[in-house]
Formats: sequence, C-alpha cells, structure tokens
Amino acid sequence: MLNFIKNFRKDEDGAVTVDFVVLTAALVILGLLVGNALRTGATDLAGEIQNTLETIDVPDDI
Repeated sequence: MLNFIKNFRKDEDGAVTVDFVVLTAALVILGLLVGNALRTGATDLAGEIQNTLETIDVPDDI
C-alpha cells in the first residue's frame, strides 16, 4: 500500500485527473449560478407581465 501511494505521488496522471475534476466542478457550479440567475430574472419578468396584464382596462362593449 505504501508503494502505491509513493507511485501515485510521482505519477503525473493523478495531478491531471485532479485538475479535470476541479475544472469540472467549477463549471458545474458556474452553470448552477447562471441557471439560478436566469430563473430569478424570468420569475421577476413574469410577475411584471402579470401585473401589467391585470391593470389593463378592457371596455365591455368589444
């Protein structure tokens, strides 16, 4: 087991794997943040549209 750990520390493939895992995690977090911002903006916009449509006065004789 000790030899495995020593070999793993010397091997560059482990470092590359860690880099890809960190970059992937960063992309996932960034995607979640952007998705949350878009959802919040869309919800606010939908609320404003609803309020505008509710305040429109439509004549009864149409």
